[in-house]
Amino acid sequence: MTPAEVLHMAERVGKEQVKREKGYLYYLGKDGYLWKTPTKLNKSGRKGRVGTEKITRQDGYMYFLDKKGFVSRARMKNA
Repeated sequence: MTPAEVLHMAERVGKEQVKREKGYLYYLGKDGYLWKTPTKLNKSGRKGRVGTEKITRQDGYMYFLDKKGFVSRARMKNA
């Protein structure tokens, strides 16, 4: 892959920035909101909705929280 291809692999779709907490996994739920769930290392954590922005999903994309704290999406190869 060339450096230009790597830059265009993911695109930011969210406008709201979320501060990450250690010990949580972040994902976009079926309802369109960002959720956090505790990892096995985080015994006392609770599942909960994060932020107020609703994202409309499209087929063929994987949604995730990027390093800067914004919801982003990347095209899946086999979708």
